[in-house]
Amino acid sequence: MNILVTGAKGFVGNNLIAELKNRGYSNIFEFTRESDPLLLEKYSKECDFVFHLAGVNRSKDQEEFMEGNFGLTSQLLELLKKHDNKAPVLLTSSIQAEKDTPYGVSKKAGEDLLLNHYYETDAKVYVYRLPNLFGKWSKPNYNTVVATFCHNIARDLEIQINNPNAELNLCYIDDVLEEFFRALEGKPTMHDDYCVVPKTHNIKLGELANLIRSFKENRANLTIPNMEDALTKKLYSTYLSFLPEDQFSYNLKMNIDHRGSFTEFMRTPERGQVSVNVSKPGITKGNHWHHTKNEKFLVVSGEGLIRFRKIDSEEIIEYRVSGGKLQVVDIPTGYTHSIINIGETDLVTVMWANECFDPEKPDTYFVEV
Repeated sequence: MNILVTGAKGFVGNNLIAELKNRGYSNIFEFTRESDPLLLEKYSKECDFVFHLAGVNRSKDQEEFMEGNFGLTSQLLELLKKHDNKAPVLLTSSIQAEKDTPYGVSKKAGEDLLLNHYYETDAKVYVYRLPNLFGKWSKPNYNTVVATFCHNIARDLEIQINNPNAELNLCYIDDVLEEFFRALEGKPTMHDDYCVVPKTHNIKLGELANLIRSFKENRANLTIPNMEDALTKKLYSTYLSFLPEDQFSYNLKMNIDHRGSFTEFMRTPERGQVSVNVSKPGITKGNHWHHTKNEKFLVVSGEGLIRFRKIDSEEIIEYRVSGGKLQVVDIPTGYTHSIINIGETDLVTVMWANECFDPEKPDTYFVEV
């Protein structure tokens, strides 16, 4: 297929073209503000499907709304009719088309053009009234409040919240793309005369700001957001895409002594915590047991010996482990246990515990294996 994408360098356009290429589409006609206007005629003649994403979201000159959201649409449809090209056309409109604002009026005018194109030519048209979109490659202070919040919070800049109780209806870019590919296959999700993206999320403005702020704080408190919540998962991915390029990494607190080191890596309220333990050659760590806390040990480098003894027994159980053969060893409750570095290099062990360490209730009792 020859696929025409207007607004190819915009937020939605960038994501769409990347995914088109991922799915094997190679004949993509990219049209932008910088493109030679004559190309639009060539593309209109040869295309098999049109993603008409170009438009003006913000402008100090109200006339630019009509020029960008109505004028280009009119030009595109006239060229398609000129070449008797009945390629389906997908238009990205906005829920603002229902409002009597310069932007809303211009989007509604573009919608009407497309619906008339259907009545005149019988070509398939898909008008998507999109809510507030968010995701990677969006522009702060232009595309969405999510982009602005992510950009500013990641850089310790102020954000403006006029009404923290204002309700937002958000839609994630990957969900938009999934729906667009359904339209490309002729199976759009319809609601009356318009198409919709079925997956959207509601959140208050103040809650959105607090959630994104918590993402920044995660580096200090080592917590991982609740990925079971779909909106949180999508917002966190978006936030990471806005990190300054010199701030991708961050330091962890290493607790170092003559035996090696112990470093907490991440904490989750629901899934416990992960730590990295480094033991010097000949060093034994552990010799304790737990009532309820349980752990998993994974040696990733070096050679070790994990020893167990049920606290009411004299029998010792041993497991030899090494980075050459990755295997997880469960640490059951009621068994005192230790890990000994029996190699000549540092023993590096990834340790998971089912609960985050609480100094007020450590559930750790020292008994020699």
